[in-house]
This record gives sequence, C-alpha cells and structure tokens, in this order.
Amino acid sequence: MRFHFDPKQKHQSDAIDAVLRVFEGQPATGTNNEAFHQAAPGEAFAETGFANRLALDEKQILENVQTIQRENISKHGKGEVRDELAGMHFSVEMETGTGKTYVYLRTIYELRQKYGFRKFVIVVPSIAVREGVLKNLRITEQHLQNLYNKPPTRFEVYDSSRVSSLRAFAASDATEILVINIDSFAKDQNVINRDNDKLMGQKPIDFIRRVNPIVIVDEPQNMETENRKQAIENLNYLCTLRYSATHVSDYNMIYSLDPAQAYDLRLVKRIVVDSVLAENDFNEAYVRLKKINTRPSLSATLEIDCNTKKGVQRKSVTTRLEKGKEDLYALSGNREIYRNGYTINEIDAEKGFVVLSGGKRLSVGEILGGLNDEIMRAQIRETVAEHFNKEKQLQLKGVKVISLFFIDRVANYRGYDKEGKSVKGKLAEYFEEVFNEFSTKEDYADLDLVSFTTEKVHDGYFSQDRGKWRDTKGNTLADRDTYKLIMQDKERLLDPKEPLRFIFSHSALREGWDNPNVFQICTLNETQSELKKRQEIGRGMRLPVDGNGNRISDENINWLTVIANESYEDFARQLQIEIEDECGVDFGGRIKNKKERKKVSYRKGFQLDENFKALWDRIKHQTTYRVEYDTEKLIESAAEAVNKMGKITMPSLRIGKAKIDIQRNEGVTLTPVGGRTSQVETQALAIPDLFSYIQSQGRARLTRSTIQQILLKSGRLGDVLINPQGFMDRVVALIDEKLSELMINGIKYEKNSDKEYELRLFEGYEFHPNKHTFTIPDNSQKTINAKLLPLDSDVEHRFAKDCENWDDIEFYFKLPSWFKIKTPIGNYNPDWALVLVKKGSKKVYFVAETKSEGQELRPSEENKVKCGHAHYEILDDVEFRQVVGVEDLKVNYLD
Repeated sequence: MRFHFDPKQKHQSDAIDAVLRVFEGQPATGTNNEAFHQAAPGEAFAETGFANRLALDEKQILENVQTIQRENISKHGKGEVRDELAGMHFSVEMETGTGKTYVYLRTIYELRQKYGFRKFVIVVPSIAVREGVLKNLRITEQHLQNLYNKPPTRFEVYDSSRVSSLRAFAASDATEILVINIDSFAKDQNVINRDNDKLMGQKPIDFIRRVNPIVIVDEPQNMETENRKQAIENLNYLCTLRYSATHVSDYNMIYSLDPAQAYDLRLVKRIVVDSVLAENDFNEAYVRLKKINTRPSLSATLEIDCNTKKGVQRKSVTTRLEKGKEDLYALSGNREIYRNGYTINEIDAEKGFVVLSGGKRLSVGEILGGLNDEIMRAQIRETVAEHFNKEKQLQLKGVKVISLFFIDRVANYRGYDKEGKSVKGKLAEYFEEVFNEFSTKEDYADLDLVSFTTEKVHDGYFSQDRGKWRDTKGNTLADRDTYKLIMQDKERLLDPKEPLRFIFSHSALREGWDNPNVFQICTLNETQSELKKRQEIGRGMRLPVDGNGNRISDENINWLTVIANESYEDFARQLQIEIEDECGVDFGGRIKNKKERKKVSYRKGFQLDENFKALWDRIKHQTTYRVEYDTEKLIESAAEAVNKMGKITMPSLRIGKAKIDIQRNEGVTLTPVGGRTSQVETQALAIPDLFSYIQSQGRARLTRSTIQQILLKSGRLGDVLINPQGFMDRVVALIDEKLSELMINGIKYEKNSDKEYELRLFEGYEFHPNKHTFTIPDNSQKTINAKLLPLDSDVEHRFAKDCENWDDIEFYFKLPSWFKIKTPIGNYNPDWALVLVKKGSKKVYFVAETKSEGQELRPSEENKVKCGHAHYEILDDVEFRQVVGVEDLKVNYLD
C-alpha cells in the first residue's frame, strides 16, 4: 500500500503559512541562494557552494512575528505578543498525531518555492526520531515532488564515516536536507568537529556552517541543555524552526495547536480508558518501592497495606534504618502477614533498591505480592476483546486493526532456556491463551484474523545483544536495528493480509514511531510505568487509514482505547496534569469511561420502510461542483482590500559580528559582540513581472487585465517600488481571500450519475451517551434508530423530540457523519433528513440544518450552509432549510 496525503488540511496549512509569513518581504525566489567561494583558513584551496541569504533585518522580522502572534491570540486565546525578538528561533506547537513531520517537510518545499532557500538541517534528539524522519522523507517524497513541480531535492542522514558527503551538501544548488542526531555534533570529540586530513585539514562542520542552513529542530525540549543549545548555535543557522507538542522554551511562538484544540477539532483519535484494578486484594503482603530519598536523610518510601479505622487501606510509608522505622509489621499497624521477613535491612540509593530481611531485593517501582500477574492477564484479555470487536466493525471497510502492548521486562514476553533457545515468556503465554479462546467464538468466525495461526498474529520489537533480546532504554546502538525494522515495516503492518496485529514493545516504540491504525494500547508493567500518559497515548493518536492508505475521518471509528492498570479517573487526572504543566491548557472532561459506551443499533428492516426509501432515493446522490464569479465584483472587493492593507516597508540587510572560541569541553562557540542593519535602496531592487507572479501564485489564473485593474483601483501600486516581493505577497493573499467569498456565492452543483451513497454504509457503532442523547420511544416507526439517537446539542434533542411528537412529521433521521457534500472549503455534513405531510396528505421531503436561535455562524459554517442550498437545488423534490426547530418547516409548508 501507499500512504495518501491531503495537502488541504487547514491546521497544517496554517502552520506552514505561519513560517512563511515570518519572512514576508524577503525578495523573490532565485535571489536567496547565494554563491560563495571561500578558502579555508591557512589554505590555498577554496570551496565553492551555495548558501541561504536573508535580506530582512530583525526589525522587519519582529513586526512579522508580532502580526502572526496577534492573530494566534485572537484565534486560540493563548500566547503573547513579544516586545522583542527572542533570537532567530521560531516555535511551532503541534499536538502528537496531527502531522508535525509532514508540516515541516512541506515547509521546506514552500520555503524553496517562495523564497529560494535551499539548505536545511533537521536536528533530532534520538535514533528513534531520526528513523521516523527518514521514513517520512521516503513516503512523502513523491507526493511533495508532484505537489511542487519536482524541484531538484536530495536528502541524506549524517554518517561520521562519510563526512566528505558534507562537501556535496554545501556545493549543491538543489534543495539539500541533512538529518543529523544532536549527539553527533554536540561534543568536541565528535568526528564532525575535528580537523580532517581528507578535507584538507578542515572540520566537516564548516561545510554546514558556510551555507547558513535553516535548522529544523525536531522535539527541541530534548535539546535544552547548555551544550546542546550551543551545538545548534555552532551551525551558523539562518534561523531555527522548532517543532514539538511540548515546548520547554517557546522562544518566538508563531503557531499553536495544543491537545485540547486537536481533540476538539477531531484531528486525533478520541480516548477511551479501560481500567483494570484489583479490589480487596489484602490477603497477602503487598509492597511497592516508590522511591528512595537522600534528603534530609537516607530513607525509602514504600506502599503497603495498613490497618486503619476504616479497615485495610493501601498507604505510603517512609522507612529508615533505625529501630521501629524499618519494620513493615509495625508500620502496617501490626498486620500479621508482615510479621516475618518484612524488615528493611538495606537501602541503596545509588542503585535504587532495598533488601528485605527475608532476602527479597526490591528495585524502585517494583511490586512484591498483590495480583500483578492476574491484572496483566486481565489487561491482555480486555485488549484482545476490544481488538476482536474493532476488527468486526472495520473488516468490511478494509481497515487493519493494531494493538500495542508496552512491557517493562523483555523476559516476560521472550526468554531463553539453558540451551540458549528462545522460549515464550508469561505474557506471550497469556496472550496466546486468550487469543485462542476468542478465535474459536462463533461471533468472530467470519473474521480474517482467525484464519492466521496464533504465532503469526503477535511479535515483539526489542533490541538485541549478541543475538539475545534485552532491556534497553531506546537510545543505544543496539536499538538501531529495532527502529529500522519497525519503521520499514510500517506499510506492511497496515496490510490486512499481513497476520501481525499485536505488537509487544519494551522501549523501541516509546517515541519517534506511531502507526495510524493502533486502536488499543495496553501498558503491562510489574514496576511503576516510566511512561508519561501523553507519551503512552501518543503512539495511537494519529487518525487511521484504510487499505488504500486514505485517511479516515469517521468519528465513530476514531477511538483509541487505553487499557490501564489504574482507575480511569486517575488516568484522566494525571493526563490533565501533564497537559496543564506542559501546554498550559485544561484538558478536563475529555476522557470517557469505556464501560459507559452504548451500542447504536438500527430498527430492523428500516431499509424497506416506504418513507425511508422515498426520502433516501431523493438525497442519496453525490454531486460535483463548479464555481462561477463576477470578475467585476472581484476587482472591486480585492481593490478595496489592497487599499486598506498595512504599510509596505523596505527590506534591510542584517550584519552581525561574533567572537569564535575553541574550548575542549564546549567545542566551537560563538559569542555575539555587535551588529547593525543596512537599508536596501529602492532603486537597487529589480522590479519583477508583477502580473505573472500574481497569476502564478493565486488560486485562480486571473488575466493580466484583471490584476491591473485591481492594482490601479487600489491606489497602492506605487508600494511595489518600496518592497516588490512584500507587496506582491500581500496582494496575492488578499485576492485569494476575496475570491473564496465570491466562489461560494457562485457555486454550481451537478449530479454525479455514477456515484451515490450505499445503504451498506449504515452500520451500528458505539458512542458515549451525554445529556443530549435522545431515547427513542418504544415501537417508534418514525426513524431508523432502534433505541438511542446520539446528538450534539439541546437544539438537536428538541428537534428529535418534536419530530417524534408532531403528527405532521411522518419520518426523520439524523444524517450519519459519512453523509457529506463536497464544497471548496471542505466537506459538509447536514444534520437531518425528514418527511413532512402537508394538508391533503401531500408529502414534502427535507434536509435540514439546525442551529439555535440567535446563534451567529462562523464564516466557514455559513459558507457550507450556502453550499448545502446550492447542492439540493439540483436534486428533485427535496428542500434544504436552515431552521431553529420543526415549527420553522411547518410555518412554511402547512398553510
């Protein structure tokens, strides 16, 4: 299969546009890739190549950033407008799963196309992230090449054994993308920072420095130590573009898409928590080592079961190596099960363990006693059950379902016998036992999943040490093959014909990897999980794809189930704390309890209902559209907008001075000591072909005459002499804005005779009831639902109730989320379809959009409603109306 990418997702386009606007006023494409001819210090030979060049001064950059920040605050209500520029560092905040890597790869192409910048360095914090970036470069290459008319582009990963390739990076006139791990150049002793005989005594890093690269910092929160920040400074960048979901330092924040926004906009999966807890588990001694303290004195904090006035409760206690403070029997309130073998004999803060008098050694996070194995077995059962149900829901849609297990010890899944042969660990045995049970159930007999052997449907992705699996932290050389395997298998894992559905991982998949079709995540741990909640769910937040690689936007499908060994309240609370701490937003109330989900079922035989058939035959048709607009109106509105646009300012040059120092521990460092700006004289600027540029960059290919009239009527044509590129870019944006308004008003639909929505798309699904959910009266024949109707507002609830109660409404149903009308600004999903009976028993068929009285629609909503009117105008015998309630329809049609 091949992934398909949608270049029109608004949140991604906005993030790209924010970066482009930082450089608004930069001269046109072709003038910003400056040739250089430079001799190395003390050498007779010279290096030639092409470098990025910035013509704007910091004042202009600051004004651009402030304009962007003001708009972001008005849109998102967060952030601040800075009084001064925090260096040439620009931050883009994007929640995990919303396409961060795609955005910055496409931004590279946009910066090349619009400004001519061609040298880019992507700095990553780990092997895992590096492999993820390389995978994305490969799978997006054809898409981006086609999107931008195949510009010469080359990407490579830095290899310390092939440093001479950096010469080609500097010399090339193509778009060059270098992917490099921060640890490859953060120390003096790194090969890239040392004189190299093969390069005539030069340092390999000098080839990067000469081209003034635009540095893209992926996950910059992992590169905030002084030596790592200094290493990035040493690259002599034109600027840094910093992409993360969790910025530690936001520098100049120019775009923000936080978890709450991503969740509310349905850009990621919604979350269900399936909790597995032990209750009344007080029949044996339970001990968990939570942490070891060194201040104010050496001690250990443990969790044990204690006698209290309210009975036995699990509590935290602090133990010390002193009389009475080391005896868990006494600390538990004299619980008999702690009498023998539960005195603390040793506390080792350096290695993180305690030793009990019974000889048991307990590491930080480890649990002794309790129902740990039983809990893990139950978690596996819940995960497998959820997986089978999801397969049953999605198999006909061609959607592969994947479940991901995080484990803390590889040996629990795969071990070795005395002969060194691989054997199954307890988790593998638990899984196979549960899988075999479900695969023989009659309800799942028609699933492709049961046709595969049990051994083929699950596997582990771990790192190896001399041929044996081992526990690692995910950042060693031993992990490299692990990452390559899982990254290279991404497409294969999405193929329904590939048996593998259940993936067990120790550390390899904690960051840098996600698969869009992970629908279940289960954390199986004998020790306290080191994963943060956001890190845990992040592997499965991306929206799924079908077997053809197309993204799925059906909200009834896009749910991630987290199987946790804690209460869902605790899970939600901790997740909210993390988001508030990391992103400054409130995420409360968005986590649902899986066990509260209800099944939406349809009334048996509703497809044969005469009212449904008559209504469906009228609305099932899909359409295509074309747009018409009045050129004179476009000229008038665009000219007025250009006339009112902000001031166009002259470009400037920025000249900086810095001291270079070489230290053994810090490497090559730069200390800025001064700088100045120099205005570019207007007469020195070449005036481009104004009309051709606006023609090529705008959405519509306007004639030169139309563009000329817009500019002349605007009264601002003289501003092109101040800053040609800045002027043209603003004009293009304003013309496009006005054109969009006119296109909606002039849209024309045509019925697509070859396409219509099929009845098989009506399938039951699960949802979370809320206060708006409508309970359908028993024996109702007026709608297609059997018991419950999921609704989004009080207005919709009242509408459904009135439809049931009013005799003039003979039939109605809520249009499903997949029922969409195509528009120039995105798909539109109307609310209702219904049959109203006029006097004399004549029937009128409607599609209705319900909005509360006095509600002001957002411009995009209003435009989509306009498209709804245009769409239904061409369909026979069906009316489209925007109403507050059923009474609005009756007033118009029952007189």
